[in-house]
Amino acid sequence: MRVAPSAWLAALRRALADPDGGDGAVHQPARLTATLRDYQLRGLRWMDRMTSLGLGGCLADDMGLGKTIQLISLHLLRQERPEDRGPTLVVCPASLLGNWEREVGRFAPGTPVRRHHGPGRTLDGADEGFVLTTYGTMRLDAARLGAHTWGLVVADEAQHVKNPHSSTAKALRQIGARVRIALTGTPVENNLSELWAVLDWTTPGLLGTHRRFRTRWIAPVEAERVLAANGDGEQHTARLLSELVRPFLLRRRKTDPGIAPELPPKTETDRPVALTAEQDTLYRKQVETVMGEIRAGVGGIARSGLVLKLLTGLKQICNHPAQFLKEDQAPLTGRSGKLELLDELLATITAEGGAALVFTQYVTMARLLERHLRDRGTPAALLHGGTPVARREELVRRFQDGEFPVFLLSLKAAGTGLNLTRADHIVHYDRWWNPAVEAQATDRAHRIGQTRPVQVHRLIAEGTVEDRIAALLEAKKELADSVLGSGEQALTELSNDELANLVELRSMA
Repeated sequence: MRVAPSAWLAALRRALADPDGGDGAVHQPARLTATLRDYQLRGLRWMDRMTSLGLGGCLADDMGLGKTIQLISLHLLRQERPEDRGPTLVVCPASLLGNWEREVGRFAPGTPVRRHHGPGRTLDGADEGFVLTTYGTMRLDAARLGAHTWGLVVADEAQHVKNPHSSTAKALRQIGARVRIALTGTPVENNLSELWAVLDWTTPGLLGTHRRFRTRWIAPVEAERVLAANGDGEQHTARLLSELVRPFLLRRRKTDPGIAPELPPKTETDRPVALTAEQDTLYRKQVETVMGEIRAGVGGIARSGLVLKLLTGLKQICNHPAQFLKEDQAPLTGRSGKLELLDELLATITAEGGAALVFTQYVTMARLLERHLRDRGTPAALLHGGTPVARREELVRRFQDGEFPVFLLSLKAAGTGLNLTRADHIVHYDRWWNPAVEAQATDRAHRIGQTRPVQVHRLIAEGTVEDRIAALLEAKKELADSVLGSGEQALTELSNDELANLVELRSMA
């Protein structure tokens, strides 16, 4: 059956297909104290067109391309029109409150900005400018925030609401606004349900119910991806989905032509290291013990728990025996191939006047590294999820000012939002399960404002599960290129033989 759009619907379709309006009529706001790059001005025009139509959208530029200044520009532009005026609520991770406050003061001086965070917080008088709050505070104050009138609500690092059933996502949906904008460098980290969650918040109903989305899109995309990987068929559904969401999601990468030609080059290097004799012994024992328990026939949640125990233990052994054995004060030198390589890298980097970010997903490992570097006389500092907001801001300032050359960072707490362009070296001490998360961490340094080439070092224990995980991470990038997503095989669902093959310690001789 043929469907003919009405004149109104046809006009809406033309507007969505051409966010510049054909003539580029929208210019940067007069009160913005900066000159937007061409792609940033296009981003502003796109957001202005979407919000003027009463629709929301997701600005999904790569980290470091200036999503914050584009959003500030949108706020200023909307204040120029009486019908669009109103305060903007920004919900973001705690580590980004200071950055947002500084950026508003820098690019929109005179614009009121307040933090709705901590004791004594109030919304009295918050009828213009920016109000900044954290996801944690937003959960607590959802009703109060929902009762306020907002011209625009922004979810920064919107992957925090990728699970639509989480308390965070549910609380955010209680806050009404004329329009909603999501900001994220990774609209999808693990599966297409995350894309649905973000776009269903910005533009409710666009993709139907989650159940319908799974049936219509997720299942066919995954099936076609498997066939394509075997050289049989094309990812037709993925392309259709990409076309459907394209008007509502603006995605630009640093590598796109004309986006950020001024960025210096980035070199990524896998640095294999051999296990020490102690690590070798612990690794083999962990595989033998836990695989024995798994092969004993446990199932369901119990088996999944054992698989995670196995993988976590092996990764900790690859990092350092002291982490696996929970030895907080034991000697560290000479027990880990990774630690020896890290010492060599940092010695060279600091001798050449460089600076390094060292990421690990484990706070306990970061604390061991902090003690080790202190004992060696290497100036360093540590930022993790438990670091208070004011302390985080102080550490970032001190690093950027050159007060210490090595910044140890918990990947989960510091992998997004921070501007650490003083660093010209990134060390991933251990690998995250998701390449998008790892890429975000790298972008703390490889972003606008960086003037030196950036070298990325990934430490990988030879012959171990880390070798095989690295191959899986590369494979996950395929779907990202077609639908902005990434597929991940649930490691807990591997068969016993597949799991044994994954974790087997192989000789590199």
